[in-house]
Amino acid sequence: MRWGNSQKRVIVIVGMPGAGKSLASHVAKGLGMPVFVSGDVIRNEAMKRGLTPNKRNLGRLMLELRKSEGMGAVARRLVPLIEKSSGSNSVYEGARSMEEVEELARHYNVSVIAIHASRDTRFQRLLKRKRGDRPRTRSDFVERDKRELSVGVGRIISMADRMVENEESIPALERRMRRVLRTLT
Repeated sequence: MRWGNSQKRVIVIVGMPGAGKSLASHVAKGLGMPVFVSGDVIRNEAMKRGLTPNKRNLGRLMLELRKSEGMGAVARRLVPLIEKSSGSNSVYEGARSMEEVEELARHYNVSVIAIHASRDTRFQRLLKRKRGDRPRTRSDFVERDKRELSVGVGRIISMADRMVENEESIPALERRMRRVLRTLT
């Protein structure tokens, strides 16, 4: 997908919770690319509104923003940040809807990389997390997947320019991401 008439490229990294998006964007950061994370945009908005940035509030706010301002709301908040960034390539980690990708594509050349891991692998990874977004039960995990899919993440994954499997080790994902990023930039 390449629409924008800008010299800048935005590489969108998408995947279900626990697939490895953060590791993938860490590789991009190591290659000198600025990385913008959808969760950071939502956390910033929560702080502006005086909300405690916990899992429940952030989940509600994510849905509320998209309902009140449209599905491209988070991407619209990113455009000024991308404009201020240096270099010709930026990464947006965690797009949730095709409208976000389309919003970015109105301004920039956009490529989408989907990170994929099986449901069981993702669940096991999330259980090991020390962050607050760790599921307490398999039911929590399933509900989170449903919420992510309800806003459109599955559609972006299905339309990705590249798919990177992440069932193996961290070094294997890092190697794959470096190779893919070098072909896109």
